[in-house]
Amino acid sequence: MTIKRSLFGVIHGISALLVAFFLFTGMAYAAHPDVSDSEDAIQAGQSLFNANCRTCHRLDQNYTGPALRGVTERRSLDWAKRFIVNSQALIQAGDAEAVALFREYNNIVMPSHDFLSDDDVMNLLAYIEYGDTAEASAGAAGAEGTAEGAAGGIPSEYLTIILVVLVFVLLLILVVLGLIVSVLKKYLSQDQDLDQDDKEFIDQKTDIKKVFTSDAFIIIITTIVVALVVKTALDGLYNVGIQQGYAPKQPIAYSHQLHAGEYEIPCQYCHTGVEIGKSANIPSANICMNCHMHIQNVDGKEGISPEIAKLYDAYDNNKPIEWVRIHNLPDLAYFNHSQHVAVAGLDCQTCHGPIEEMEVVYQHSSLTMGWCIDCHRNTEITTQGNEYYDKLVQLHSESKDALKVKDIGGLECAKCHY
Repeated sequence: MTIKRSLFGVIHGISALLVAFFLFTGMAYAAHPDVSDSEDAIQAGQSLFNANCRTCHRLDQNYTGPALRGVTERRSLDWAKRFIVNSQALIQAGDAEAVALFREYNNIVMPSHDFLSDDDVMNLLAYIEYGDTAEASAGAAGAEGTAEGAAGGIPSEYLTIILVVLVFVLLLILVVLGLIVSVLKKYLSQDQDLDQDDKEFIDQKTDIKKVFTSDAFIIIITTIVVALVVKTALDGLYNVGIQQGYAPKQPIAYSHQLHAGEYEIPCQYCHTGVEIGKSANIPSANICMNCHMHIQNVDGKEGISPEIAKLYDAYDNNKPIEWVRIHNLPDLAYFNHSQHVAVAGLDCQTCHGPIEEMEVVYQHSSLTMGWCIDCHRNTEITTQGNEYYDKLVQLHSESKDALKVKDIGGLECAKCHY
């Protein structure tokens, strides 16, 4: 009877631990009950996500911004809706969670989405919580899987989760083995027919020192240490050459927030090559002087301000301003600004982020190969009124899917590497 009770206790304990484990892991994906899981809401939310969020976010892994799935479990629904509509308003109001997120992701400003209705936001949350549930594990096969991996390699949080689960399983096994040993020892100790050697074996006490010096313990600790070292090395390797958030000090404190934001000067006025050539061009001093021959101090004070004085010095001495380059693709990659801006009609903010809000310019996007390919895979081509695509539209007309960059060779290696 004692043995049965003991075994029942062991089974009950294991069941409780497993139930607790599954409840714990399931909580991460338990969405707020007010978020709809209807197919229509998810599809509408997917369109909104692809149009407004996909550049910086993924559902199940950190990217430029944090992983989004489970946001209504981690935060209140009202907080999530307010953050989506205008994150900066929450940050400026001193909301602790919003400020912490802002600092964690390199003070990257998330554009406001005040044009979204309440229904739009709820549809977006429906997709975030219930859409593309296979995204984290699908990884797609072939070239798509390779491209996705290039965006950031094995997500760091996945490796951490795997290690935590392995440690948890190991501890669970040790607990179960301890219970089994205890039950067996208790059972065998009641047997009167045991010889002296067996009794000594059953009555022996656990030597902690021997446990820590045993081969099994050393192998386990070594395995954990090696796994942590490999994880750290992989994280470092996958971030080699990525300068996201890089914001160097410039020789002149030029404010894009003032010029492109407050004064609404078009990017093309200064970066003259963006629509006609491969490079956007760094403006020369004479372009700046078109305005600053007449504007000498932005503070309304008399005389020339110190920063504008540097501009006058460069202009008068006919020497270039030595701006520090921020966005720098490797030489093995070819990128043409005119193809993206003039032909594709992309806004500068697609790659450079909310440039009109930056007092100091920083690299907004990762600019990795995976990031570019992911954009090519998901960006629909605007063909209306663009004769450049007429033939391609005709060839693609039989397909029910929208024409995307991937359909016109956007995933071919030779497009960027030749």
